[in-house]
Amino acid sequence: MPGGAEELARLRDLYEHAPCGYLSLSPPGTITRVNRTFLDWTGYRADDLLGGARFQDLLPVGDRIYYETHFTPLLTMQGEVREIAVELKCAGGERLPVLVNSTLRPEEPGGAPSVRMCVFRAIDRREYERELLYARRRAGESEARARQLAETLQRSFIPPVLPPLPGLEVGDAYRPAGAGDEVGGDFYDVFEIAPGRWGLVLGDVCGKGAEAAVVTSLARYTVRAVATEAESPADVLRKLNASLLGHGAERFCTAVYAGIESGAGGGPLLTVSLGGHPAPLLAASSGEVRSLGRPGDLLGLLEDVVLADEPVELRSGDAVLFFTDGVSEARRGREFFGEDRLAGLLSDVRALDAGGITGRIVDRVLEFQEGMPRDDIALITLRVP
Repeated sequence: MPGGAEELARLRDLYEHAPCGYLSLSPPGTITRVNRTFLDWTGYRADDLLGGARFQDLLPVGDRIYYETHFTPLLTMQGEVREIAVELKCAGGERLPVLVNSTLRPEEPGGAPSVRMCVFRAIDRREYERELLYARRRAGESEARARQLAETLQRSFIPPVLPPLPGLEVGDAYRPAGAGDEVGGDFYDVFEIAPGRWGLVLGDVCGKGAEAAVVTSLARYTVRAVATEAESPADVLRKLNASLLGHGAERFCTAVYAGIESGAGGGPLLTVSLGGHPAPLLAASSGEVRSLGRPGDLLGLLEDVVLADEPVELRSGDAVLFFTDGVSEARRGREFFGEDRLAGLLSDVRALDAGGITGRIVDRVLEFQEGMPRDDIALITLRVP
């Protein structure tokens, strides 16, 4: 009908010449649709962007790291992200400051999830925002600034304070490798899933630097996002594996995930699953030390991973140590610290509180390496008083 054609043309004109840039993306960021306003602002042709270009490829390095390590995980977890300030690299080489709003549209029958994005020009930025961007660019000019940037990113992977857990003491520690001037791949988190149920994750992404940071952030946020709907700790790690493969990350990850709840006997019940990660150590009040969990596959390499759950109910005086390989594989010359030495040390200090156990182990590992660790060190200790 003529009226229908006119309405369709009017709606198309509203889309193409909206007072904001409008894009449709696949979840990994590939641009699938873009309006005329965005093309006019940036100077690109439609063919430049619709041939497989990703939105993050239009961002400077600092903004691209932020987009991949924070924006994308938050969008996946929350379904929307608002008023994110970034710069766009235009076709002519100039930079265009913009504000970005995005929503994640759920998968429809016969379709796939998509990202809807609105881009607003923000040329008249407030002065402090300009200073922030300038400071970001200057961060790489000296070793001190590089260390500061690394510490800032790393802090986003490690909670500043772990929450209290009913019936358990909790202690944690993180020590970066070397001088701490490069972002590492270790991460951990403890969080409430539902009343009376908690999740604990500790992992290690292969490598260091910005690329590892992207995967590290994705892993931490993904675990939080999927834990509420997962059927078991092993299912949490399977979903993390699928997320890593879907993201196209070329780095694998090891992780241990533990579900925590009240056991039938009244003590805390841990259900542990290992994704290629060193098994946590359980020190019983009797002094016996044994490993928890059955070995599982590395995450981010295979579509079908073999993972298992192992439950254990803790008793008074028991302590469980979760750690990354920066502890067990700490080196002094050709000698490794090793899990046997770590188990013996844990047995010796098991009577301390959780914070004391963690601190004593970190001190001994650093002493073994003469104060300069070759790899990141991350630990969490749970202890039943």
